[in-house]
Amino acid sequence: MDENTETPQLYVHGLAEYPVPFSHLMNRIPVSVALLDRFKHIVFLNRSLEALTGVSSLEAKGIPCRHVLRSSLCGSHCPLAAMGVDAEPVCREGDIIDRNRERIPVRINFAPVVDSEGELAGWLESFEDLRATKAQEALRSEAYGFGALIGRSPQMEQIFQMVPGIAQTDSSVLITGETGTGKDILAEMIHQHSSRSKGSFVKVNCGALPETLLETELFGHRKGAFTGATENKPGRFRLAHNGTLFLTEIGDLPLSLQVKLLSFLDDHTIYPLGSAKGIFVDVRIVAATHRDLQAMVQEGKFRQDLLFRLNVVRLQLPPLRDREGDIQLLLDHFMRFFSDKFQKNIKGLSQESRNFLLHYPFPGNVRELRNIVEFAVNICTGTVIELRHLPVYMFDRYEEDGKTDSAPPSSEGEAGAQRIKPAAKSWPEMEQQMILDALYKAKGRKRRAAEILGWGRSTLWRKMKHYGIDS
Repeated sequence: MDENTETPQLYVHGLAEYPVPFSHLMNRIPVSVALLDRFKHIVFLNRSLEALTGVSSLEAKGIPCRHVLRSSLCGSHCPLAAMGVDAEPVCREGDIIDRNRERIPVRINFAPVVDSEGELAGWLESFEDLRATKAQEALRSEAYGFGALIGRSPQMEQIFQMVPGIAQTDSSVLITGETGTGKDILAEMIHQHSSRSKGSFVKVNCGALPETLLETELFGHRKGAFTGATENKPGRFRLAHNGTLFLTEIGDLPLSLQVKLLSFLDDHTIYPLGSAKGIFVDVRIVAATHRDLQAMVQEGKFRQDLLFRLNVVRLQLPPLRDREGDIQLLLDHFMRFFSDKFQKNIKGLSQESRNFLLHYPFPGNVRELRNIVEFAVNICTGTVIELRHLPVYMFDRYEEDGKTDSAPPSSEGEAGAQRIKPAAKSWPEMEQQMILDALYKAKGRKRRAAEILGWGRSTLWRKMKHYGIDS
């Protein structure tokens, strides 16, 4: 391989009559590949790996591999440390962390690259995305669910029945639902169960970037298109070629880019910034939003024709409060998951904390429930999660909403088959008793009582004053 003196482009000689651009050759390989120098610094990432990690080859060049891929195999577990020039390729399973700080399970093949003199020139790494495989394993291990989605309510079972058929088509999909209901997970499940699963799943948050940056991020640009455009940029559409492009928060897409997206949906052709030549890309569009797009159409903030094109298949994810029986199911699932993850011997929840959680409205839906359980398992030092281990904001919410008469439910009645009757005491009465119990256990020491309750000292003092027990 030679390096052209005018550009950083590499060429391969001897394959054809004329030198072949190295990047052109590697980008046509439908496998994620990284080329490292002998010091384990990135030399090149092909387009498939750019899509998987969200990091461009230009950004990664010259940076140590461990800082770009952030694999669980880095450091003392790196297979390259024990590989010599004559070593056979080695295959390992692990994780990498993408640009959005999401953990991706992968299978990595490591192999040495030897020069014409038989000396070590660098390393070649190829990556296989195992998310679809892991999702299938999760599906087999869960009694109720579809991949990473878990539920047994009629609304969720209907979605589980629809997804396999929808996944096998190339129709545009619009996923709607409140924040935290699992729209991102559902979009990924559609991709992983489709014929495009070997292609890239590329996610773009339409509300995360200003309009000028979002256009080049989506459609790419040509060198010299604007000040600072020193290299060609492929854009997310091209990175998702033969795969799926997931546009989350589609309601935040600027009107000018809505026009370009509509044009793409018509002919699957994109026009990079600074180029008059169209590029055909084979990409399936899945979009998601928590907004009311029909209302935005009426307000002139969203194009009606684009809504029609996106709304070919619409999946509405229900809020957690409307999914009968799923709160209990998800509680048990997350309890097992975080107990194993943090190596805690948590047996379960007390009847009071379980009843409280079963009746909590969860405005943040499944994401909020997951965070609550993670917090509780983190701070619990015993084997049972009590009310005091739950986040304080959950109890404050009852006060703010004026729900002093709708206390956490009591332990009377059946806990599994039906919703449990409310307790005779109001929540303020129960909370006051909790404070008194904690003060008794702490022998009057407020700092220790606050620790028992899992509160800050200022929170305890404020509540003691509120209930008239500060003296």
